[in-house]
Amino acid sequence: MEKKNIDWANLGFGYMKTDYRYVSDYTNGAWDEGRITDDDMITMSECAGVLQYAQTVFEGMKAYTTEKGETVVFRPDLNAARLADSARRLEMPVFPEERFLDAIDKLVKANLAWVPPFGSGATLYIRPYMFGINPVIGVKPAEDYQFRAFATPVGPYFKGGAKPLTIKVSDFDRAAPNGTGNIKAGLNYAMSLHAIVTAHNEGFAENMYLDPKTRTKVEETGGANFLFVTKDGKVVTPKSDSILPSITRRSLLYVAKEYLGLEAEEREIEFTELKDMAECGLCGTAAVISPVGKIVNHGEEICLPSGMDEMGPVTKKLYDTLTGIQMGRIEAPKGWIRVIE
Repeated sequence: MEKKNIDWANLGFGYMKTDYRYVSDYTNGAWDEGRITDDDMITMSECAGVLQYAQTVFEGMKAYTTEKGETVVFRPDLNAARLADSARRLEMPVFPEERFLDAIDKLVKANLAWVPPFGSGATLYIRPYMFGINPVIGVKPAEDYQFRAFATPVGPYFKGGAKPLTIKVSDFDRAAPNGTGNIKAGLNYAMSLHAIVTAHNEGFAENMYLDPKTRTKVEETGGANFLFVTKDGKVVTPKSDSILPSITRRSLLYVAKEYLGLEAEEREIEFTELKDMAECGLCGTAAVISPVGKIVNHGEEICLPSGMDEMGPVTKKLYDTLTGIQMGRIEAPKGWIRVIE
């Protein structure tokens, strides 16, 4: 497959329209067989459920060209399961998980020319999503839905390497104690927009949200989970019912234990513990790990020993190992890599 004539090495992290996308409609209580289309426009009623009551959920993953030249997707089965959980929480019909995987296969195959070559630093970002599409004026779930997935080539999230970030402890809550913080719904991200714009205007790269009930425990940022390394080399991530179960975080914990021989655990992390941490990172699909060098809480600064120049040593090992697995340089655990034939 001849690749598109793109300056792959200088791609930014943004949307670029590709040739094809996948669409399936849910009407009369059932999903249709789905289709690949070149039409990127969506037509819906002005009263569509998604527009009136934000009934939409989504996922994000990447396709890679490995060192062997294969096109692969990283752990899409977990994205399928998470989308199903999100749909149930918003009273939406579940898009069957096997159908989800088949849709991703078809989408990537149709856009093989857009999958960046190995070594370019770029990847094909895949965005599956679904939403209520029929008119809904009373507060209730929609009856008809559409599942769609598009792909767009993206460059590395951080050009020139990931420099440690300075973040702030937010005065806002990202989610309610018994709310929807643990699902990947558009409404959660809308709720974080004012907080992130406020943080940027104040000179910070991101927010640290504390638990909404006691505001004493670390939760996550608006779009990524936290990962910490203690001074004795243990990897820890926050445990909470109101944060998104990150696939990247889950994978990094496994890598820490099984590949690097480190102690690793998911547990509640008190904010007061942070002064004793050695390293901190934000983990997610886009950047894998974004290092954090400084956390500011109303003028009080917590400076991580790993510093503001580069990733800490343990974080770097985690990053290199996971990206090595994704790119085919390191053998992956069974079931982690889906090859697009």
